[in-house]
Amino acid sequence: MALAARLWRFLPLRRGAAPGPRLPAGTSGSRGHCGRCRFRGFEVMGNPGTFKRGLLLSALSYWGFETYQVISQAAVVHAAAKVEEILEQADYLYESGETEKLYQLLTQYKESEDAELLWRLARASRDVAQLSRTSEEEKKLLVYEALEYAKRALQKNESHFAAHKWYAICLSDVGDYEGIKAKIANAYIIKEHFEKAIELNPKDATSIHLMGIWCYTFAEMPWYQRRIAEMLFATPPSSTYEKALGYFHRAEQVDPNFYSKNLLLLGKTYLKLHNKKLAAFWLMKAKDYPAHTEEDKQIQTEAAQLLTSFSEKN
Repeated sequence: MALAARLWRFLPLRRGAAPGPRLPAGTSGSRGHCGRCRFRGFEVMGNPGTFKRGLLLSALSYWGFETYQVISQAAVVHAAAKVEEILEQADYLYESGETEKLYQLLTQYKESEDAELLWRLARASRDVAQLSRTSEEEKKLLVYEALEYAKRALQKNESHFAAHKWYAICLSDVGDYEGIKAKIANAYIIKEHFEKAIELNPKDATSIHLMGIWCYTFAEMPWYQRRIAEMLFATPPSSTYEKALGYFHRAEQVDPNFYSKNLLLLGKTYLKLHNKKLAAFWLMKAKDYPAHTEEDKQIQTEAAQLLTSFSEKN
């Protein structure tokens, strides 16, 4: 009714309402002609049937628009609810170590524009690539596939710490196929994205851990790679074991025992720094860590081997 009232003010008056100005006699030809002019004008501007039809169409258009908005909002809510449901399933499978099932679930939505889905798909692709039963050819395809998903996640949401983290991880993996020059050049970009991930979420232990790995990697860079880096770049990337150790401890403080590899690397870093007592402490924790994934099992084996060789030397 409010709509009808607003429309009424802008419509012409009906016959019998306050009259408009009269034309002088004889103006615009004969009287009959002038009458016909007034009649045509009335049909267009003042006919009650025409007015009612116009009002009805306006009301229907308004109601149609309102209905469209309700349906559109419902579709958005439904889509959001569906994404939430997929994410819950994905996180459950990830926590359960169901790597291949997780990948199969998420690849159904590889055309998604949702950053939350895309970075999880990058992670799942990479995890399948890391499986021992994955062939070298398949691994390479999955590594590049993971990078593409991570890149899209970052494009969709540059403020998401996980998008930065997984883009850096996947870019690092690609370096294994593109040579030492590309690997060193990418190192600067990788570091920036890890630092951004930590800035966006300082409570994410894995981002801190990965920054530690970056430092550890460049602290133990072989001399020939360092020489190449010096030839290619004025200031090649470099770091120290002390910096790596600081990040590994910081990650452990944020989330104790969150990742078997962080325990292993604490042990290995202490070995590099010739602190055998603390090295043994952290390697023992890595060896005894409950194995939920294939990676955990590999870490258990490596930690046990290091402890054995460590004991034999003593």
